Amino acid sequence: MKTFILCGGFGTRLDYEGKLKAKPMIKIGSNPMLIYIVENYVLQGFDEFVFCLGHKSETITNYFLRDKKKFTKIIYKKKNNLKFQFNNKKLKFTGNLIYTGSNTGTGGRVKIAYKMLKLNEDIMMTYGDGLSNVNIKKLIKFHYKNRSFVTLTAVKPKHRYGIIKLNKNRIDKFDNENKSIDVFINGGFFVINKSAINKIRNNNIYWEKEPLNYFIKKKKLFAFKHIGFWKSLDTMKDKNDFNEMIKKNKEPWKVKKN
Repeated sequence: MKTFILCGGFGTRLDYEGKLKAKPMIKIGSNPMLIYIVENYVLQGFDEFVFCLGHKSETITNYFLRDKKKFTKIIYKKKNNLKFQFNNKKLKFTGNLIYTGSNTGTGGRVKIAYKMLKLNEDIMMTYGDGLSNVNIKKLIKFHYKNRSFVTLTAVKPKHRYGIIKLNKNRIDKFDNENKSIDVFINGGFFVINKSAINKIRNNNIYWEKEPLNYFIKKKKLFAFKHIGFWKSLDTMKDKNDFNEMIKKNKEPWKVKKN
């Protein structure tokens, strides 16, 4: 099963770096965020990727074709679509670099790439700015067991700020420990039935709006609850948090090799 990774967003809250490079190319430790995402899928047995490019797409293509040239073998090159094989001692996978436009919606990016590759199969999809130790095989098993059209991974993020408890304007409690909040959010890491792609009507559609709302109404959208590690790269604070984890030799997003 192929994994689509959305790589076209604008890193507007990442200061100057978001203007210079695609968000998934922001480095944490010695690697871009994108490589850690790919590694986790490969470790779990999934090694076919479709990179849906947009903003600063050249920073991703240059990474593979220039910076990592000795590990990259081009299989074919067409307009807006380049297929390659990447192979070094630590990582081996096949990828398609597909330019899906600078201002395209998240759903539109999937639709464009899916049509360009002339696919007729179920896919996985995730965002290029989040890391998690979610078990992909269990996610897929859950998806098919529930006969879901779309399954997303539901996660509990941590509070970004100190939490206060009020009692008639008096503070009864103050908690600044960044504990997990008591609600689930969309953590990405989707499994998508091939028929669900048809609900992306045009390139401006955002996957999180019309398509997902349609499947909610049809009771065909399921949530795979993940209680383990999950964190997104949205701000410079997030980047610093990731780097601090690596500095302490803690990489909680890493999964065990299957």
